[in-house]
Amino acid sequence: MHTDERIRRARPDDVPAIVELVYALAEYERAREECHLTADQLQTALFGDKPALFCHVAEHEGQVAGCALWFLSFSTWRGVHGIYLEDLFVRPETRGTGLGKALLTALAQECVNNNYERLEWSVLNWNTPAIDFYKSLGANPQEEWTVYRLTDQPLKNLGS
Repeated sequence: MHTDERIRRARPDDVPAIVELVYALAEYERAREECHLTADQLQTALFGDKPALFCHVAEHEGQVAGCALWFLSFSTWRGVHGIYLEDLFVRPETRGTGLGKALLTALAQECVNNNYERLEWSVLNWNTPAIDFYKSLGANPQEEWTVYRLTDQPLKNLGS
C-alpha cells in the first residue's frame, strides 16, 4: 500500500490552518454566514479527552493546503463502522496537484485497515467540479436518499 507523503494526520499546531480551510469551504459553498467554528472548538473535537472527530491534512510546499475532517459512522445493515467525511477542501491554488485524491485515498486506507465498509459524504447538487471528481474515483451518488437536518429553533423546539 502506497502512502502519499503529502498526507498526514492533523496535529494540534495545524488547528488554525484547518479552521481557515473550513471557512474557505463555507465561502466556496456560499454559506460563510453559517460557519461559526472556533479554533478552541476544533482543538477540543480533535484532541480533547474523547475525540470524536478526526482529520487528515495535505501539505504543499511545507504548508497545510487541504484537509479531510471525518468521523465514524455505523451501518446497522453491515454491522460495522464506516467513515463519514464531513469536509474535504483543497486550496484552489493547489487543486490539480492530486491532493484531493490523496486525501480520499488516505481515508479509503483507514477504511481498509480498520475493516470499515463505507466511506460516505455529501456534496451540493450544484458543485459539478466536485461531483465529476468523485465520479472519476468510482463514487456513486445515493440519489434515492434525501438528507434532512434539524438546527436552530426547530431543533430547540423538538428537544424542549
